[in-house]
Amino acid sequence: MSEWILEFIDVSYSYPYSRQAAIQGLTLRVPTGKKCGLIGQNGCGKTTFFLLANGLYQTQHGVIRWRGQPIHYDRTFLTQLRQQIGLVFQNPEHQLVFSTVEEDISYGLCNLGLPIPEVARRVQQAIAQFDLSELAHQPIHHLSLGQKKRVSLADVMVLQPQLLLLDEPTVYLDARHTQDLIGQLQQIHLAGTTIVLASHDLDFLYRWADWIFVMDQGQLVLEGPPQSVFAQRQRLEQLQLGIPLAIELIDRIKAIVEEMHAQRSNHPNSTNG
Repeated sequence: MSEWILEFIDVSYSYPYSRQAAIQGLTLRVPTGKKCGLIGQNGCGKTTFFLLANGLYQTQHGVIRWRGQPIHYDRTFLTQLRQQIGLVFQNPEHQLVFSTVEEDISYGLCNLGLPIPEVARRVQQAIAQFDLSELAHQPIHHLSLGQKKRVSLADVMVLQPQLLLLDEPTVYLDARHTQDLIGQLQQIHLAGTTIVLASHDLDFLYRWADWIFVMDQGQLVLEGPPQSVFAQRQRLEQLQLGIPLAIELIDRIKAIVEEMHAQRSNHPNSTNG
């Protein structure tokens, strides 16, 4: 198995009429089998990175490699790529296209030309996996935001992708729906899917991720295990990202302990050695 499932090598992309590149000279490698967090200020290039990775946008410079092979932009290759790299948009309204939940989940499978019995089997499996049985025949527009996000995740996972990309999946979700999502992602990862998740929720990523990417102005500026990345407090504050609450508390406790030691050492009754 390759060490990297997805590689961006010196990739650049600019939107029409934009003065600044959304992605510029980006080199980023996603480790196979890991849960990866992607952070950065709004406008840093996270969403563009996802759209390039999924083949919805084409690179203007540089190379994207999927499992060691460069991405091609012909229809056959892209159809296969989008089956293997699943993308869940921040807004589920951009992803859900059919009238009912069951129809929407079956859409991607029908596009693959699978036999009807296989489509039915996999749709029912996804409905059970994402706890959508009571909603299967419900109109999409009757669903809550949390329910729509669950359906959009089922839409992607029914294709059994090897890499799952999620753009701000917890935004606007309450605590219960967020916990449900975390549980679903854990099961997806345990089944063998590599995950890259973009989020502003640093506390969640600190607990959940194996690896963190930090982007700024279309470039990768930091990466590593959460403990290593979030230990670089000064750099993260320069990027206006802050640090997780757990690290903040640890730093405060350390400061209090150091102050207590200093006070004891300066006390007239203290002894040395």
